[in-house]
Amino acid sequence: MLISHSVDGDTLRVALHHSLDVTTRAAAAAAIEALVHTHSPRHVTVQAPAGEPTPATLSVIVRAHRMCQNLDIPLSLTGATTAAQRLFTTNTA
Repeated sequence: MLISHSVDGDTLRVALHHSLDVTTRAAAAAAIEALVHTHSPRHVTVQAPAGEPTPATLSVIVRAHRMCQNLDIPLSLTGATTAAQRLFTTNTA
């Protein structure tokens, strides 16, 4: 299982269970997009996997952020290392 999710009120919480690679990146991005369209949340939280995320993982998170931004839905990243949080912030500013 690449991801799991829960809905808490108006918040969609998505957990990435492990770092992604090139072969799993597209499926994870499509799954997050489908969840957002299915649940129409007012906020999305993505839980990063433990450890330093791979470039493919960061790519999926940034892609999800961009999609949510286009829908006026804030997305926040939790559980990320300081370096990963900095990369996320730099790539989504």
